[in-house]
Amino acid sequence: MPNLRLARQTLLRLVAALAAIVGAVQLVRLLLLPAIQSVFHPGDAMTSVLRRTGIFLFAILAYWAYVRLFEKRRASELRIAPLPIALGALSGSLLIAIALLLMFAFGAYDLGAYRGLQSGLLGVAGLIVIAAVLEEVIYRCILFRILEGAIGTLWALGLQSLVFALMHIANIEDRASTQEIVTTVVAGTLVGAFWTLVFVHTRNLWAVAANHAAWNYTIILAGVPLSGIEGWRSLAPLATTCRDPACGPTWLTGGVFGPEDSLVTTAMVAASVLAMLYWAGRRHRLLAAGAALPINPTGAPHA
Repeated sequence: MPNLRLARQTLLRLVAALAAIVGAVQLVRLLLLPAIQSVFHPGDAMTSVLRRTGIFLFAILAYWAYVRLFEKRRASELRIAPLPIALGALSGSLLIAIALLLMFAFGAYDLGAYRGLQSGLLGVAGLIVIAAVLEEVIYRCILFRILEGAIGTLWALGLQSLVFALMHIANIEDRASTQEIVTTVVAGTLVGAFWTLVFVHTRNLWAVAANHAAWNYTIILAGVPLSGIEGWRSLAPLATTCRDPACGPTWLTGGVFGPEDSLVTTAMVAASVLAMLYWAGRRHRLLAAGAALPINPTGAPHA
């Protein structure tokens, strides 16, 4: 009976949290934004800014309200922690930058030209930050954190990371071979585990979102595909091309998904995951199944 009660409580929390986020996003899209458009008639560019900003603010507010009203605790994972945020951004950018430099060194890519910084990059940066924050709210603050309270850190880490990877297959499923899809699932699961462990160590949304956003933006600046998305490559300061006309070998370039699926990146992320797991164990941050939700102002698990 205790297990059934815990399962029911976990499912209820997941449904309530996700409903709060989805409801907030739809409120902006279907009610608030149309009302602003009908009254103020903003142009397309301003409408886009209002949509993104509104979704960002209302999603954070919805998560805060869920935590306060449903879990009845302080949402300490939303605290502003400048040093962890700065370190998160620096480490995320540095890890993928090293992987990219190795790919260039191994001959996966050629640098065609340097185009300089373009004005569109600022808007892309805003979009990348918002997308990273929203993904971290869904996958780390909601899915991982709630599952962790029920089945423990390790099981929640694996399950949530697999879901994270599977959700990214849609970016390439119409262009990728079966082998590339399998590679994406494996590599995406490891990247998801990496970001989850950043959250385990910091217990801070903004620190893991900074790591995620900096990782993604570094890929964009390098002029290579981001998670299978090609649309931003024309804005990159670096005009990067494949040295091989067929853009291979895929184990080195990552194929259609890009450098995140490269064996170079996968090896580096896997090593980082193992090191972070070891350190989390040494610092007693790995919770057993049925543990209380591990959020407090210092970032350490409750006793």
